[in-house]
Amino acid sequence: MQYAFRCILFIFSTILLFTGCTNEHLPKPKGMLRLNYPTPNYKNKKTLCGFTFDQNKESSFKSIYKRGGCACEIKYPKLNATIFLTHRKINKDLKKLLTDAQNLTQEHVVKADDIKPREYINNSKQVYGMSYEVIGDAASPAQFYVTDSISNFLLGSVYFKAKPNYDSILPAATYLRNDIRILMESLKW
Repeated sequence: MQYAFRCILFIFSTILLFTGCTNEHLPKPKGMLRLNYPTPNYKNKKTLCGFTFDQNKESSFKSIYKRGGCACEIKYPKLNATIFLTHRKINKDLKKLLTDAQNLTQEHVVKADDIKPREYINNSKQVYGMSYEVIGDAASPAQFYVTDSISNFLLGSVYFKAKPNYDSILPAATYLRNDIRILMESLKW
């Protein structure tokens, strides 16, 4: 009897040992995606459109002449993003150009949670403008315009080659907003 009891106890302990030792399933702690972008280095870029600015060396630049103005693309291959620029000569139509630029930003109100404007004024270089941070799942997370109020008007928009998801593109959009600030500060007509 004692032998049978030991056998049953051995079999039971063996079964318990193998079935009781399973992997413990615990919820994973929240983590943040770490995106490392290179420290921006800038070079002065002279455009065929008649203005110069400091361009991030991580980007490429291309000018495209269009009827009534000049368009440029600043591409960021590592970010899968492009800053589109449109330069126009002011021909007694500054008010219309300003209204069009502001309306372009307002088109994103449908998808945006908020739009934060930031005024830019540099009297010594005669550069005046606005930049807009578009918060939310809008097509463009940043837009801006600058002008000398006399003969030059530059409009810019940031677009990613991805479905707009604000949380996902926020680090890259922040990186590009810094480049926009540098562009506005270094712009010379």
